[in-house]
Amino acid sequence: MLDPVSDTHAGDHRDARAPGLAALAGLVADETRAACLLALLDGRAWTAGELARHAGVAASTLSEHLGKLVAGGLLAEERQGRHRYVRLLDPRVAQLLEDLAAQVAPDPARRPRGLRASTAGSAMARGRTCYDHLAGRLGIALTDGLTARGLLGTADGGAGRAADFALTEAGARWFADNGIALERTTRRPLARACLDWTERRPHLAGAAGAALCRHVLDAGWCVRVGSERAVKVTPAGERALTELLGVEATALH
Repeated sequence: MLDPVSDTHAGDHRDARAPGLAALAGLVADETRAACLLALLDGRAWTAGELARHAGVAASTLSEHLGKLVAGGLLAEERQGRHRYVRLLDPRVAQLLEDLAAQVAPDPARRPRGLRASTAGSAMARGRTCYDHLAGRLGIALTDGLTARGLLGTADGGAGRAADFALTEAGARWFADNGIALERTTRRPLARACLDWTERRPHLAGAAGAALCRHVLDAGWCVRVGSERAVKVTPAGERALTELLGVEATALH
């Protein structure tokens, strides 16, 4: 019979990344910290006070949580006068959070409390920012429009991975012709599929998704709704997106 393997010897074969992964999971595992991280997916910097009110905890409690998230490399901190601002460290953190959130099915037992919460949830499902790109029915409609016109295709995601998005040559010209500048100086992929947690389908992310979102907001085709991530299409945006991508007006609402 084989001798039992001691804990010491078993640890010799453990992946060196295990402690770091466990620490990262611990940071996200707290519900208050998770609420803050999801709020920061709007791509903006929030004050500690704003996040405390959003999470429903005391400012002193929230400060401790933020310290852990900054130390753990998930948030970046900036100070302006008396105010402390935090934001997600970079797009990779946003991608991690959105991928994790997409694995969590909404709990049917936890229905929105009151008309205001129900309205906010409907607005988020209709259209929202996912860090720096568009998601919800709006994001899916734009992705479908780009695909239908041959501006967006698919690429091999690699061994064991789902297919990813790829911007076609026609797509690159479309962005340039419409004055939408693509950031090509970073290691960030030009196009990436991001699983939408409300639609359960991938929407466009990456540098192209960020550029399109920025253009849509700057041009006034979409406006933010309240203090959450929700956005809505304006009449000018409805006309422009229908003309440029053939998106049905009903898909934008």
